[in-house]
Amino acid sequence: MKRADVVEMFRRLRELDPEPTTELQYRTPFELLVAVILSAQATDAGVNKATRRLFPVADTPANILALGEDGLKRYISTIGLYNAKARNIISTCRLLLEHHHGNVPRGREELEQLPGVGRKTANVILNTVFGEPVIAVDTHIFRVCNRTGLAPGKTVRAVEDKLQKVVPREFKLGAHHWLILHGRYVCTARKPKCPECPIRDLCAYKHKTP
Repeated sequence: MKRADVVEMFRRLRELDPEPTTELQYRTPFELLVAVILSAQATDAGVNKATRRLFPVADTPANILALGEDGLKRYISTIGLYNAKARNIISTCRLLLEHHHGNVPRGREELEQLPGVGRKTANVILNTVFGEPVIAVDTHIFRVCNRTGLAPGKTVRAVEDKLQKVVPREFKLGAHHWLILHGRYVCTARKPKCPECPIRDLCAYKHKTP
C-alpha cells in the first residue's frame, strides 16, 4: 500500500472513531491485565460477561489470590481454557505482589515474565494503559493487514514489525484499536463486508464481496 493510501486509510478510520479503545471492560490496569489474559481464544463479550461477576468480588491481586485457583475458576468457567488461565492469573497475582507491590509493571520485559502474558498481551497493556505507540497483532489485525496490503507478512511478528514501519506516528497510538475493530466488524473472516467498507477503494484485496 502506498504511503499516501496508508495515511488516507487511517484518516478515515480516525474520522469514524476519533477515540478508539478496547471493548474489554475494566477500571484499573490490573483489571485490564486479567481481562486480556482471559481473552486469549475467547471473545471480548464472553470475557466481559465473566469479569462483570468477578471484579466486584475480586479486583486486586491480593483479592484474587484469596479466592484461590478453584474459587477463581467458578467465575471464569464459561471462558475457553479457563483451567490454564486460572492457574496463570493466580501465578501472575503472586508475582505482582512479590515483585511489583501489586502494581502492573510498565516495562515489556517485566510484563512478559508474568504467566499468561506474551508479546501481544504486553503490547495491549503498554498501548492502552501506558500510552505507548505499540501495536498488538491478533488474528483480526493479521487478516486486515494481509488482505488490504497495509502490512503483509507470514507471521504475527512480521506484521507487527512492518506496521511499526508503515503506520505514521500520528496514528500509531490508535492503530491497534482501529484495525482490530475493522477486522471484527467489517473485514470479517468468512465474508468481509466490502460494500460498507470505508477503505474499500484503498484495499488491495482481490476477492472483494459485491
